[in-house]
Amino acid sequence: MSGGLLVAGTTSDAGKSVVTAGICRWLVRRGVKVAPFKAQNMSLNSFVTREGAEIGRAQAMQAQAARVEPTALMNPVLLKPGSDRSSQVVLMGKPVGEMSARGYHGGRQEALLGTVTECLEELRSTYDAVICEGAGSPAEINLRRTDIVNMGIARAARFPVLVVGDIDRGGVFASFFGTTALLSAEDQALVAGYLVNKFRGDVSLLEPGLDMLYGLTGRRTYGVLPYAHGLGIDEEDGLRVSLRGAVRESVVAPAHGEDVLRVAVCAVPLMSNFTDVDALAAEPGVVVRFVDRAEELADADLVIVPGTRGTVKALAWLRERGLADALVRRAAEGRPVLGICGGFQVLGERIEDEVESRAGVVDGLGLLPVRVRFDRDKTLARPVGSALGEPVEGYEIHHGVADVRGGEPFLDGCRVGAVWGTHWHGSLESDAFRRRFLVEVARAAGRRFVPAPDTSFGVLREEQLDRLGDLVEEHADTDALWRLIEGGAPVGLPFVPPGAPPLGAGAGAGAPESRGAAPDPAPQSPEGLGFAGSAGPTGSRGQGLDCAGPTPQELDVAGSAEATPQGLGEAAVVHVDQEAK
Repeated sequence: MSGGLLVAGTTSDAGKSVVTAGICRWLVRRGVKVAPFKAQNMSLNSFVTREGAEIGRAQAMQAQAARVEPTALMNPVLLKPGSDRSSQVVLMGKPVGEMSARGYHGGRQEALLGTVTECLEELRSTYDAVICEGAGSPAEINLRRTDIVNMGIARAARFPVLVVGDIDRGGVFASFFGTTALLSAEDQALVAGYLVNKFRGDVSLLEPGLDMLYGLTGRRTYGVLPYAHGLGIDEEDGLRVSLRGAVRESVVAPAHGEDVLRVAVCAVPLMSNFTDVDALAAEPGVVVRFVDRAEELADADLVIVPGTRGTVKALAWLRERGLADALVRRAAEGRPVLGICGGFQVLGERIEDEVESRAGVVDGLGLLPVRVRFDRDKTLARPVGSALGEPVEGYEIHHGVADVRGGEPFLDGCRVGAVWGTHWHGSLESDAFRRRFLVEVARAAGRRFVPAPDTSFGVLREEQLDRLGDLVEEHADTDALWRLIEGGAPVGLPFVPPGAPPLGAGAGAGAPESRGAAPDPAPQSPEGLGFAGSAGPTGSRGQGLDCAGPTPQELDVAGSAEATPQGLGEAAVVHVDQEAK
């Protein structure tokens, strides 16, 4: 059996995603066959694997860091928020319906522990090491009983836990101590120590605090990673900066031509796969910003309407803020607009939606001769084609089916004048196509912008992943980390009082009440969970995904078309995992 590690965090946004990726890149460079894993992810940034499974984009990035092909095994449960209180549940890469947060955390989540542990064990049987990423904080005491992604998976796999804290936010010592002290004795036994992230300054000034933390908890700090600018690595849901800020702190060369090119991205509600614009931000001389006001489109050379999990909601938002009128004026003036996925649907003539919003027939902006009908089945694909005379690759994640009734063909969509639309995510990562597209945009915008001839987004991404590996190798005790991965948590780690609080009424029958106790993990095998046989939602072992899973009926998940607004009115605690850098 292979070794492994769970990278947990004191909070969301502590840096778990990038630390996991950095550890994967460090390990693979030393010859270790390693895979990433996140049992349950909540994100609107997703990716389609080669077998047609939808997983979190961060896990796809971590797989690239590990130099392996991403699969659904690496992220068996993906939750895609559709409102503040409900999410689409994607199980083993396929959507199985909508569920309220109360319904999910009220018992359905527990039924998935067997599925995620099976997937983890399959990875462990194939790889030398598996580096797991947690979600939010392991000390979310309100969710511990049903936890399958933090201490629940660590207990099931007997993996040591490394807790990451963001010192740039302040309060990192209290966060480390409090996170540990709120765990049961059994959970604390797996918390091996800490990793400080985003440190600025002289490490020697921090060391007395780390010594005191060791004295308080009996746990060492395995490294202090410095604050790193310009990483530009795929995220979960958190924007890298405030809404009207630059897309990322990109470290690139100055503009290649005489002009820069200004790109405005409409920050629509439930925005998904905003990573599509990263390839533009990597181009020298291209400035990309998220905007939410009509006046901010005035000086933009290109406006992008990105993907969204709520197409009809995004359309209403654009109209309410005057952005829709601004887009219509731009199109009439021949100024460039690009719609991607949900943004493409918004630009069409009509949307017929009885699935996502169930709003019926809604008029689009009418900028493209396209009519969209939402289908219960989700399209998940990895298309390859050409546009503007150049090869293009992408991926598709959408319920909307587009009926293109005119215009010039553009990928799976169309173009009319300076307005383009497509369902393809990731197309701008194709270097030659991206350069040709920017030439078209510059010409229509009247800009003397010239794209650099040698920008390779793939190379830049590899360089960023190597930077993550360097951070781990240079600023963490890698020998001690390897001992953790190979041998597990040190024996005899002290208990830090008070421990987990009593679960109290409503926590479930037979819940233990002692402060040092925690509920036993849910069964690790499908026999105790009423699974529907050996074939999960993704199909056969031939796809490498032989993890059994509950059926939608066993999970009591409402189908997308049947989920009612009344079912979303329950008070709920929603854990939104925003892994920013």
